Amino acid sequence: MVLVVILRYGFQIGSIALQESITYLNCLIFTLGVAYTLKEDAHVRVDIVYSKLSMKKKAFVDVFGALVFLTLTTGFILWSSWDYVSVSWRIREGSAESSGLPYVYLLKTSILIIPLMLILQGFSEFLKSFYQFRKN
Repeated sequence: MVLVVILRYGFQIGSIALQESITYLNCLIFTLGVAYTLKEDAHVRVDIVYSKLSMKKKAFVDVFGALVFLTLTTGFILWSSWDYVSVSWRIREGSAESSGLPYVYLLKTSILIIPLMLILQGFSEFLKSFYQFRKN
């Protein structure tokens, strides 16, 4: 981003492709980071009640959350974005700008990758929480 600003305002050189590449990189960071964040338990959680629960109750909340909220959310994302991404692939969508990057359809595929990675990591978290619930 700094390079884009320096080139534009310091040298009067603009690059749409360079600007769009920043968007692509941010997308990849978030796409690849979302399941890792869940794995590391670094996602946003309201800890007002959860932090005061016993290990068994925390495990129950995590099992319930994985089964209900995570499953429904990822399922909805997959269902609602499938056509959007498939149309982009069908037409091999590129940038609306003439000098932009030609692979918008690859970028939009990340919309489907996010819930798939979350489902895989969510299943792992579900198994850990279920084991913890049964153990206590």
